[in-house]
Amino acid sequence: MAQDAILRGSFIWEVDDADFGGFSGIEISNDGRGFFALSDRGHLAQGGLVRDDEGRITSVTVDSFVRLRGPARVPLARAQSDSEGLALGPAGRLFISFEWTHGLRELTSAIGETGPLITSPDFAALQSNASLEAVAIDEEGTLYTIPERSGLATRPFPVHRYRNGAWDIAFTIPRRGSFLVAGADIGPDGRLYVLERDFVGLGFRSRVRRFAMDGTDEVTLLETGLLKHDNLEGISVWQDHEALVMTLISDDNFRGLQKTEIVEYLLTSD
Repeated sequence: MAQDAILRGSFIWEVDDADFGGFSGIEISNDGRGFFALSDRGHLAQGGLVRDDEGRITSVTVDSFVRLRGPARVPLARAQSDSEGLALGPAGRLFISFEWTHGLRELTSAIGETGPLITSPDFAALQSNASLEAVAIDEEGTLYTIPERSGLATRPFPVHRYRNGAWDIAFTIPRRGSFLVAGADIGPDGRLYVLERDFVGLGFRSRVRRFAMDGTDEVTLLETGLLKHDNLEGISVWQDHEALVMTLISDDNFRGLQKTEIVEYLLTSD
């Protein structure tokens, strides 16, 4: 059954804090009112979303904003804190993907402490500053992570899988056009949603594709024009009444001309 993505709303999120910004990952609670948001400079926000009667976001509250730390509670060094992808799993477990250090970490405490880096020798071949941009987790706790670039314009994106303490490549997804991977999530329907972006001189275009968990059944759900939204990098897919919702967040790159934008699209069936 085909689905159309209908824009429900866009909210500009502003906080007076020098560390606020650069958001590259987001996860929304099952009721649509709680969230985690991940900065690409090693900070994690947790809070609430206030919505109107139509479900549109009207304000955001921040309950905590913590710096990511290593297992010894020492703040992660700059080279280790390029945190890009965020995944919320069973029992509330949070996993974060890192781009410079090529691996995943699990959040282990409310103060931002994380576990040891979960990495693979295969990641050594990934491009610098273009590696594990996205991470997703299924109901069984299996992790999937995708690099921003595949190495060649004609090479599919590999979907790396981590389960039972071992890594493999679960499948690949085709690389189409100039879009690069920005984020991913596994929706309530058990399918993989991949957010991609394309920088075109003056601004960004965004695309969301959906796949079965073997890489088949590719569907393009959303492809925006230039400057429709800011630099969308994080995606969370959740169920709201009769429709699936894609919540997307932008990375403002800590630049005054950009903004932190939380965008939501409804996926309605024909």
